[in-house]
Amino acid sequence: MATLAEYFAEHRPTARYHIGDRVEGLFKKIPWVGTVGSDVMRNEIEGPMVSVHLDLPLRVDGVVYQYLRVKYKELRLRS
Repeated sequence: MATLAEYFAEHRPTARYHIGDRVEGLFKKIPWVGTVGSDVMRNEIEGPMVSVHLDLPLRVDGVVYQYLRVKYKELRLRS
């Protein structure tokens, strides 16, 4: 019988980003810059996602975003 640590090490992806990493990307064709809050796999359907705390609030279609949850392909490390 495997321990929980062994199970998760075998069946879950490892994190690509660390807390505090500076990242950037596009959200509905609008550029943003922010800081990584967490890099987790919430469930099997969504896959791994990164929560980002935005430097500046983002207003899209009347909705203001201060945090985003994005997939790996939608962001990159800021140089």
